[in-house]
Amino acid sequence: MLVNAKDMLAKAREGKYAVGHFNINNLEWTKAILLTAQECKSPVILGVSEGAGKYMTGYKTVVGMVNGMIEELGITVPVALHLDHGSYEGCMKCIEAGFSSIMFDGSHYSIEENVAKTQELVKICAEKGMSLEAEVGAIGGEEDGVVGKGEFADPNECKMIADLGVDMLAAGIGNIHGKYPANWPGLSFETLAAIQEKTGTMPLVLHGGTGIPEEMIKKAISLGVAKINVNTECQLAFAAATREYIEAGKDQSGKGYDPRKLLAPGFEGIKATVKAKMELFGSIGKAE
Repeated sequence: MLVNAKDMLAKAREGKYAVGHFNINNLEWTKAILLTAQECKSPVILGVSEGAGKYMTGYKTVVGMVNGMIEELGITVPVALHLDHGSYEGCMKCIEAGFSSIMFDGSHYSIEENVAKTQELVKICAEKGMSLEAEVGAIGGEEDGVVGKGEFADPNECKMIADLGVDMLAAGIGNIHGKYPANWPGLSFETLAAIQEKTGTMPLVLHGGTGIPEEMIKKAISLGVAKINVNTECQLAFAAATREYIEAGKDQSGKGYDPRKLLAPGFEGIKATVKAKMELFGSIGKAE
């Protein structure tokens, strides 16, 4: 059964570890992440971007697949199904479809409009028992056509949004989606510390978790980051393993072209990546 992310993140914040949010794109992704979470006894958040939701034919399909897998695979660790970078309309659709958590990305609106829309969603999520993530200061890079330059969030604006009653806050601290450029200056821990000071025990969210050095991840967790989003790294692992399988000509021997065989190495690649992240984030064994 799906749970919201509120309790798992409060425990993570308290225990100084982070829960991984791993984006799902299809059946392989979902199955690999759920099985790894179960094997590692780790809570997990399955993230769905609006583009991936559309690709999987709609949010109801995603909810059906995830609920079915939790039951059929005997998954007992806490699992949240979370809309990633949702528009207001996308949030409403996911509320209706049966997601347990949503992110409203109002970072491109004026702070006034971001506050107004977030307030409405806080009310609906409270009624439905869902968790809500809000964003202040755009995250850099590109995700589903949304391009941000890696801005720094204003700690006072973070407080305004946190005080509305959201469950977690994504604040830009120089992090970006996708691969990091060679000249990336790193995360701004000054900004993160200033945000934490204003938002108290609010679990903070780090987007663009791929390619941030391990020491920086650990330091961010010590400063209140309780949810870390990973997407690109799983995609790269899947692509590399699939390429290796095809380049070795394995798809041409026996029934190597069978999609179950063809996609198996990539599936294992995702599992290994997710496990390594769970180890780094400190969430292994936390669901026992």
